[in-house]
Amino acid sequence: MSRRSFLAQAATGTLAAAAAPAVIAQSGPKLRWRMTSSFPKSLDALYGAGELIARQVAAATGGNFEIRTYAAGEIVPAFGVVDAVQNNTVEMGFTAGYYFVGKDPCFAFDTTMPFGLNSRQQTAWMIQGGGGELMADFFRGHNIHALPAGNTGAQMGGWYRKEFKSVEDLQGLKMRIAGLAGTVLSKLGLVAQQIPASDIYPSLEKGTIDAAEWVGPYDDEKLGLYKVAKYYYYPAFWEGCAQLSLYINATQWDALPAEYKAIIEGACAQSLLWSTARYDTLNPVALKRLVANGTQLRRFPQPVLAAAHKASEEMYADISAKNPAFKKIFDNWSRFRGQEVEWFRVAEDGYDNYVGQLLR
Repeated sequence: MSRRSFLAQAATGTLAAAAAPAVIAQSGPKLRWRMTSSFPKSLDALYGAGELIARQVAAATGGNFEIRTYAAGEIVPAFGVVDAVQNNTVEMGFTAGYYFVGKDPCFAFDTTMPFGLNSRQQTAWMIQGGGGELMADFFRGHNIHALPAGNTGAQMGGWYRKEFKSVEDLQGLKMRIAGLAGTVLSKLGLVAQQIPASDIYPSLEKGTIDAAEWVGPYDDEKLGLYKVAKYYYYPAFWEGCAQLSLYINATQWDALPAEYKAIIEGACAQSLLWSTARYDTLNPVALKRLVANGTQLRRFPQPVLAAAHKASEEMYADISAKNPAFKKIFDNWSRFRGQEVEWFRVAEDGYDNYVGQLLR
């Protein structure tokens, strides 16, 4: 299936079951695969997206292709997904690529970049803008076939035990944060730490960390973060979106029948739609509950945003000078970002801002 076909399935909401001839359910090979996730079962929008893929694949093959899903820690730790898929410990993993920037910063492009694309723009870049092809080349070097399989939309900037008003207030602040955002904020004096979802609440409660970002109101409420940190900042300038991906062992992928590949691609397309729609539906009502329970909403001070943007551009230049693969992807991504921003400023932002004023 071409990337344009993948997008067409997503746009029309075509179920994976409709992507293959009915005969496949009767004559396809019987396969039993395992999918490990970076997320706990309690986070139904994240873990649930992987479960949705497994259900659709089973339905489309009449049960011949069964994928059993495992939460973080059941087979491998949350941040062990890439190693497990590469080494064929499991055939599949559902995760966020930016957890693995320690292996190579190029992984971040598969999820989000500071001051980067929103969810629609990320999907456009991956499916139509050349990003998918560039990332496919990168992932082949890691023995992985990757498919976009979810997106949280724009995220919140995290929970803080104390209010801050300047860049200086970030000095020495210990924060749970993922991806290249940790590198950016480290330039401003923050101490970045990457810890899995299950450890965020106890770390905040004990004071091991001073702040933490996860996703947004729906998930953050489930994790109980509002109980141990009062101030909720926005926007997450490092996460205009967060794409989630299905990582498949490349050798296993290559051996699949073409029909099974199409079924998996169709299931991922549906999961991409489902996850964004779920967050867009549940986040607004969750935010109202959080505020009613005493959460204090705060916008990042403009000097902090400006300093973070400057640090981000410096980081991109530094990595590009050292990593040719990163530079190749970044140059394409950066051009695409510029074009998208110009277009959205005219149509999307113009519309959203006007309606927002009407309903204020």
